[in-house]
Amino acid sequence: MTRWAGLLTVMALGAGFVSCDDAKPPVKLMRAQVKRTGPTTMEIIPLGGQLPYCMLFTTSEKGVIRQLTLTREKRSIRCDANRPVANTSFRVPVQEGKVRVYVVFSDEPVPTGWVAQQLYGLRDREHITAMDLRLPGRIYMETLEFTPETVEPEATGVVVTSDAGTAPDAGTRERPVEPTAH
Repeated sequence: MTRWAGLLTVMALGAGFVSCDDAKPPVKLMRAQVKRTGPTTMEIIPLGGQLPYCMLFTTSEKGVIRQLTLTREKRSIRCDANRPVANTSFRVPVQEGKVRVYVVFSDEPVPTGWVAQQLYGLRDREHITAMDLRLPGRIYMETLEFTPETVEPEATGVVVTSDAGTAPDAGTRERPVEPTAH
């Protein structure tokens, strides 16, 4: 009888291992999204169900780290779901290239300087998680990407000719002015 009990136990454990192999990996929960507002500007929008405070940092392809949510108190700010962080757009310099945006959510206001120091120390890592940051309370982190686009400047003003006059724009129809005799 004990032989059958042992065999049934091994079969049950074996069946459990098979079902684990067939399990799908967990779906990554999105905590925030980046919304392009212009060629070089973006808004970061926390999604519903996030912790109430957040701070934003970017690291560029050139290695520049920027803190986007800098306050006098030097702490994370209140971040409402489905509203742009700090109710503003952030500009990314084109010359720095693509940036990673680190959105650090917390259940209490967290000192931003400490996070900035830790991100600087982790700057050579390919992937940074909330577990890499030594912070109090509950912390969640979302990593987003944004690539600024170069924009050709719009032509403004008028064309100056060699005789210091001005030529009309291609879109306007002006009659040439005849010189007058004095």
